[in-house]
Amino acid sequence: MTGGLPSVPAGRPYPQRDGRLPRYLDEVSAAWLTRLLQPRYPGIEVLALSAVEVRNGHTTKYRVRLQLNEVGQRAGIPAHVCLKSNWSEGFESGDICELESRFYHLAHGWTDAPLPATYFTDWDADGGGRGVVMMEDLGLAAGQFGHSTDHLGVDGVARGLESLASLHGATWGHSSLQAQDWLPVSMANPVDCDGLLRMYNYIKVNLRKPDYRRVLPAWMYETPELFSHAFDELAAFEREQTSPGCVIHGDSHQGNSFLRSDGQRIWLDWQLARRGRPWRDVAYFMIGALTVAEREADAQRLLRVYREKLLSLGAEGVLDQDAAWEQLRRWPVWGMQTWMSNMDDWGQSGLPMVERFFAAAEDFDTVRLLTHRRKPRRTPILGQGARPLTSAYQHLLED
Repeated sequence: MTGGLPSVPAGRPYPQRDGRLPRYLDEVSAAWLTRLLQPRYPGIEVLALSAVEVRNGHTTKYRVRLQLNEVGQRAGIPAHVCLKSNWSEGFESGDICELESRFYHLAHGWTDAPLPATYFTDWDADGGGRGVVMMEDLGLAAGQFGHSTDHLGVDGVARGLESLASLHGATWGHSSLQAQDWLPVSMANPVDCDGLLRMYNYIKVNLRKPDYRRVLPAWMYETPELFSHAFDELAAFEREQTSPGCVIHGDSHQGNSFLRSDGQRIWLDWQLARRGRPWRDVAYFMIGALTVAEREADAQRLLRVYREKLLSLGAEGVLDQDAAWEQLRRWPVWGMQTWMSNMDDWGQSGLPMVERFFAAAEDFDTVRLLTHRRKPRRTPILGQGARPLTSAYQHLLED
């Protein structure tokens, strides 16, 4: 596919807005939301705003009920929406809220893409990373939020892969994709390529758990630096690729999706949106959603399902089955890193995912494929310079 993409301003999308976006939830009010929306919807008034639910994590999901004047009603804004930003007390989320807001601005008008409906996006563009998105309240929608442990079966995974193909097809090979400088390049930014080292203290917590010891290979304890070596080689491999690219989700596990009652899977939580190749998304979703036995029996066929859907959308230059399989064989390392650094009370269950990704790496010969006859690109001391554990977990590393 070729053509242009919507322009995403380098600065604010609505420069006439005064001040910065709020940092704390108690600053969010009907009067504030009115001022925020008026540059996009002249004459709109939010007559009342009442809270339905607050969910805090890396970002805040604030479900609210709105009473709107006639301008707002004619604009198609529903009475129930979800405001997404970072209003969590004491938690700074870096630039992920601005990145997600920019993504939804870019995606405005992708009528066939499997995304939630959005009504407004804004960001500060001042280095503070603040952004806000007003989207449909999926808590009231027919369907269910995904979870890492949902068992979809092979057919359910096939439908999910077709959904990813529709998502990737929206920007596949667009000539102006490289001009989206605000969008990080996959595995060529610190959040990606230093992810293992930054999160190694959390990995160490899981390494100590008996349940993890039972499923992890011996080399994770005897030569853990091999993990860092393989991860660096994956990053280098991805940066070397020249096949057509697209916008990828970057964190495409089931927990970042919603399955509508009509069977459509839509993709949420775009804090790791990237410019890159699709195989990162494909491997992360497929390996995480299949049991080990299902993957062993059907991974090749499911990869073909994804490719055929992408080709049916007019995508050109898609890798053939064998070349795509060679990509897939390398990507278990990404899932190994992300799920080893997951804490279950963040909302997803890590151990089943760890078992699936490490089993895939063994079956695909992933670590040898990435590291054999290659010298390590660096020799870090694992844990040095890593993000400190929050107080809730510090005692877990005490001897």
